[in-house]
Amino acid sequence: MTMGSALQMALMAILPLSVLAYMAARRRAGADNARGTEFHSPLVYYGWYSCLWVALPSMGLFVLAGLLHLLHIATVPGPVLAGGAVALAAFGLVWSQRAIGRDFRAIHSVEGAVRWALIGASCISILITIGIVVSVVFEAMQFFRLVNLWDFLTGTKWSPETAFLISTGRADGNVATPEFGSLPLFAGTFYITAVAMLVAVPMGLFAAVYMAEYASQRVRRIAKPALEILAGIPTVVYGFFAAITVSPLIVHLAESMGLEAEYTNALAPGLVMGVMIIPLVSSLSDDVINAVPQAMREGSYALGATTSETIRKVVLPAALPGVVSAVLLAVSRAVGETMIVVMAAGLMPNLTWNPLKSMTTVTVSIVDSLTGDQAFDSPQTLSAFGLGLVLLVLTLVLNVVSLVVIRKFREQYE
Repeated sequence: MTMGSALQMALMAILPLSVLAYMAARRRAGADNARGTEFHSPLVYYGWYSCLWVALPSMGLFVLAGLLHLLHIATVPGPVLAGGAVALAAFGLVWSQRAIGRDFRAIHSVEGAVRWALIGASCISILITIGIVVSVVFEAMQFFRLVNLWDFLTGTKWSPETAFLISTGRADGNVATPEFGSLPLFAGTFYITAVAMLVAVPMGLFAAVYMAEYASQRVRRIAKPALEILAGIPTVVYGFFAAITVSPLIVHLAESMGLEAEYTNALAPGLVMGVMIIPLVSSLSDDVINAVPQAMREGSYALGATTSETIRKVVLPAALPGVVSAVLLAVSRAVGETMIVVMAAGLMPNLTWNPLKSMTTVTVSIVDSLTGDQAFDSPQTLSAFGLGLVLLVLTLVLNVVSLVVIRKFREQYE
C-alpha cells in the first residue's frame, strides 16, 4: 500500500471522527450550560478544540512519514501509517472530550492553534523563497565553473548552440566556440521593458487620476471594469496582436519615413506589453489615490488651489509610495513576459539602440535554453540558471531602491 492509498483510507475514518468530535463537544458543553453550568468559552470553541485534537495529530503523522521518506531515512509501511493515524484520531477524540469542563479555556487553545497555523504558513512561504534562491544559486555556480563570470556579464555575443555538441563529444574542427555574453539579453530586456513603461505608466497614471478625481460615479462604474478587461486577456493573444497587426504597421510607417524596420522588432512587443500593463498601473494607482485623505484636498482648495494644482502638489506626492509600488509591480510583470517577445521580437540577441531591429530578452533565452534534447549538465542548459541568478539580483536591487523611495516619501507625508 502506497502512502497516497494510506492517506485516503485514513481520511475516510478521520473526517467522520472530526465531525463526530465537533458535534459531541458542542452537545456536551451545551447540555452542561442548560443545567446551569457556566462555561468559560463559547460553545463553538469546544467543538473546534475537539476537532483539532482529532485531525492534527493524525495529519502530523503523515507529514512526519513523508519527511522521513523524502530524506531517505525510513519508509513507514502504508497499513501501519493508516492504522497509526486512525488510532491517533481516536485517542484525540477521547482525550478532548475528557478535557471539556467548566473551567477549561477552549478559546485560548483554539486561538493558539490558529496562531501557530498562521506562523507556519508564513514560515512555509519564507522557506519556499529560500529554496528557490538556493536552487538557482546552486545550479548557477555550476555554470560559472564553466564560464567566466566577468565574460558572462560583459560579453556582447550570445551563441550557446554549439555547447551541446562539445559537451557530448560530437564537435569537429568546424564547430564554432560557444559564447555566453549576456549583455545583449539584458539590454534587450530593459529596452523592451522601458518601451512598455513609457506606454503603461503615463496612460495608467492619467487614467487613474481621471477616474479618482474627475470622473463621475456613473462613468467610473463603466470605465474601470472596461479598462481592467485588458488584464484578463491571455498574453498569447497580445502576442498575436503584436505580430500580426502592430509589427506590420510599424514596418509600413518606418518605410513611409524612409527607415528600415524588421518585422520582428523591439518596438512592437514593447508597445503591446505597455498596453497589457496599463490596467495594473491604473487600478493600483486609483486605489492609492482614493486612499489619500479628503481633508488634504479640502485644505488645498481652502488655500485657493485649483483641482489640477491640488492633484499635482498634494494628492500625487501623498500617493507616491503606492504609485511607485504599482510601477515596480508593472516593471516586474514586463521583465518576466515571454510570449509577446517570442512572437513579436524574435530570438536574435542583438545589441543595438535601434528599436526597429530584432531583440530578445532574458526570459526568452531561459526558455530556449531549457527546451530541446540537450543534456541538463551542458553549458547551454546551465546558462539558464546563470541568467536567472543575475536577473534575480537585479530585481532585488530594484526592490531595495523602490523601498528606499517609498520610505522617504512615506516619512514626509505621514
